Amino acid sequence: MKEHWLMSNPLLRVVRKVAARIYYDTLLRQTNSFGDVTWLGKPVWQNVQDLWSLQEAISEIKPSLIIECGTNRGGSSYFFATLFDLMGGEGKIVTVDVEKLHDMNHPRVTYLLGSSTSPAIYEQIKAMAEATTGPILVMLDSDHSEAHVAGELALYAPLTSVGSYCFVQDGSIDTEFIYRRGRPGPLPAIQKFLSGHPEFAVDQARCERFVVTHHPMGWLKRVR
Repeated sequence: MKEHWLMSNPLLRVVRKVAARIYYDTLLRQTNSFGDVTWLGKPVWQNVQDLWSLQEAISEIKPSLIIECGTNRGGSSYFFATLFDLMGGEGKIVTVDVEKLHDMNHPRVTYLLGSSTSPAIYEQIKAMAEATTGPILVMLDSDHSEAHVAGELALYAPLTSVGSYCFVQDGSIDTEFIYRRGRPGPLPAIQKFLSGHPEFAVDQARCERFVVTHHPMGWLKRVR
């Protein structure tokens, strides 16, 4: 009863939000907006709390294929690949970016060069998805403009398997003052997508797993 009162108290909810904002701002500055975060020595450029949520999701879903739009420096695909190594099985990753900013290499990872929304790239990834018999997890982490995210959602969300996620990253662009120059970002695209796609729903529990996240409304679960 006491815990329920604490969670429902309006003043405490405000205090919690303010404390979370202060913590998040400090975290951004301390990690150079996560630019110096590494995984096994590789630059991963992710909020470490969100990385933990990712490994939880990957462990639960056990995807046969992860589709990643936005390779950047290659650390996140390397992170996924090493998780698959630990888990065993046949998990694979395909990752795409418009330029190569890394020298990563892992037998589980296919690296593609080009725009995620180009027909040639999409057809390659779609073919890989159609050849996959297990769960498919989609991650959108490339150009975060509203228009580009909307284009990626239209193409790649349908490749998500039921019970898995289309994970749209960096909605914090639309919520954090420090990222205001990148607006409109992913959130308007997510909201418009959800309004026309009842087969997806925001998994609020996973979005709010560690209170502070770089990806508000990002965990889109395919429910049917």
